[in-house]
Amino acid sequence: MKIALAGNPNSGKTTLFNAITGKMEHVGNWAGVTVSKKEGIIKEALTQTTNAITVVDLPGSYSMSPFSSEETITQNFIKGEAPDVIINVVDSTNLNRSLFFTTQLLDLGVPVIVALNKYDLTRDKKNVINLQELSRLLRCPVVETISLQSEGNGLDTLIAKSIAIKGQSQTAPFSLQNIDLNDRNSVEVGNTKRFEFVKNIVKAVETRQVESSKQTTQDSIDRVLADKWMGLPIFALVMWSIFSISQTHLGPVLADVLGGWIDGLYSLVEQLLGDDVSPLLGSLLLDGIIGGVGAVVGFLPLIMVLFFLLALLEDSGYMARVAVVMDRFFKTVGLSGKSIIPMVIGTGCSIPGIMATRTIQNERQRRTTAMLTPFMPCGAKLPVIALFAGVFFNDSAWVGTLMYFVGIAIIIISALIIGKITGEKNSRPFFILELPEYRFPSIKRATESTLSRAKAFIIKAGTIILVCNAAVQIMQTFNWQFQVVAEGAEGSSILAGLASPFAMILIPLGFGVWQLAAAAITGFIAKENVVGTLAVVYGITNFIDTEKLALVSGSSDVAGIMGLTTVAALSYLMFNLFTPPCFAAIGAMNAELEDKKWLWGGVIFQFGMGYFVAFITYQIGTLFTTGSLGQGFVYGLLTCLGLLGILIYLIRKGCTQEDLKLNKGLN
Repeated sequence: MKIALAGNPNSGKTTLFNAITGKMEHVGNWAGVTVSKKEGIIKEALTQTTNAITVVDLPGSYSMSPFSSEETITQNFIKGEAPDVIINVVDSTNLNRSLFFTTQLLDLGVPVIVALNKYDLTRDKKNVINLQELSRLLRCPVVETISLQSEGNGLDTLIAKSIAIKGQSQTAPFSLQNIDLNDRNSVEVGNTKRFEFVKNIVKAVETRQVESSKQTTQDSIDRVLADKWMGLPIFALVMWSIFSISQTHLGPVLADVLGGWIDGLYSLVEQLLGDDVSPLLGSLLLDGIIGGVGAVVGFLPLIMVLFFLLALLEDSGYMARVAVVMDRFFKTVGLSGKSIIPMVIGTGCSIPGIMATRTIQNERQRRTTAMLTPFMPCGAKLPVIALFAGVFFNDSAWVGTLMYFVGIAIIIISALIIGKITGEKNSRPFFILELPEYRFPSIKRATESTLSRAKAFIIKAGTIILVCNAAVQIMQTFNWQFQVVAEGAEGSSILAGLASPFAMILIPLGFGVWQLAAAAITGFIAKENVVGTLAVVYGITNFIDTEKLALVSGSSDVAGIMGLTTVAALSYLMFNLFTPPCFAAIGAMNAELEDKKWLWGGVIFQFGMGYFVAFITYQIGTLFTTGSLGQGFVYGLLTCLGLLGILIYLIRKGCTQEDLKLNKGLN
């Protein structure tokens, strides 16, 4: 038996899916979290049978009209794969909006059961819904559900009734004949009639304590948090507070404990190996594997605290307000506030963030957003931020906060440039987003989300990062004749030979040495590799030991070993954050852009933007701190001018194409 979960965005589908399957798919108190279908098996405790029942969580849709990617996925699945039953998850606090989609599902002939979700919020508002009358008018079963509760949530009744209606006929309470869903005009005419039908149903079954037209406490809060003047400073304060807690206060305390464990493991393995072990094997195990991987894992507590706080923020409903605040900035450069949703999701991982661009209907906006989303620092980049903030900036919270706002600034500037290149500066994007209700965030859900992300982080550290660090250690140990490199001759190693040519173009950025270049290169495999590779190539695999290297109090020893000035360190940090993401994220870009020219153009643009930002940071920062420009200024300036020339050529070509379109339209 196969059951489909279908409903509007932010109706609680994924939360319900997790509750009945035991999975931990990402959820958020805002629209656009689910962008592809997910499958699971309903728990036997709910089915009361040993027969496996598959449930599919479909992307949120407002209608069956195929005018966006997620609506197409929902429509194709229901019509093509013919589920036995459809569970229509309805937000009980907003029947007017939700039942429109319900009437379309009932028109498909597949048995439908309506789950009135978030019923606890309906009760809190003292609203009353006549379930019997609603069931009669819709001609299908209706069940109250509270998917966030572990008991008394109605899920057992929901599943039992879903099994019972399998194979039954479904009569539509409202049907429109001969409507072409691909014709917008026909759809709009039909929608008007359908909305009127839904309005009459809601009027007959719902009694509201407070009229929706009246201002509520939540409306008053929104007037502050989503205000055009106060919204952005409040967002900056919120992000600074989160980084302050995770990077300066609670995070380092937990990192000290884990750092001691890793240092103990290092010493234990060193004792077990003894003095007779092969130097190559000892170096590979201690410095390459334990040291390199441990250097990355050592920052896990800081990252977990950050993920936990961000999960609380998402669950509260605040992130939807951030989208509203950013809309006024994004629409001036050809994007909409809806673009901020993939970017915020991308703060966890760029891959689901890029995939979330499917919710954007306009093709150019969708491709532009997919290309720009990796500029937001993701979870994989947090160890790099944590390392450099601790070593060069005394764990200042402003470093992490600055990186996020620099990312936003780069996105806005880049969107403006891409708009010029594509010649679509006259497009007028619109943004419609339903603001979810504020709610007290769940500690349990935030903990589950944090543990899930931590598990993924550890798995990556134990696979990709482990292999990469082992390879780095081997390449650093041998020269091109496969002879062990003598002490002090590390520059003749295979690793140095591969990284040195790349290091040449990094001189104007303040870090033109092969060790830093090698770390940047491995970062394209996985950004966490930057930390691990630095630990290996500089032989500071125990830099997370705060007693020896004082990471928390400002690691002057580590800074001295790396040989970077504070300005060069900031430049190196920005280069790693704002150049192309890891290979997996580039693969996601390839899938979403659906065009090789856009893909390669995007990768080149990302590299150019990261190079330019790092160049400006180092040269201007050096000018202010020393009174003179940094090394390689002329060479770097010529490189940037060359990139600028390419952009100007593309912009002019784009403007010419736009003028041709406008002239053709006028004629």
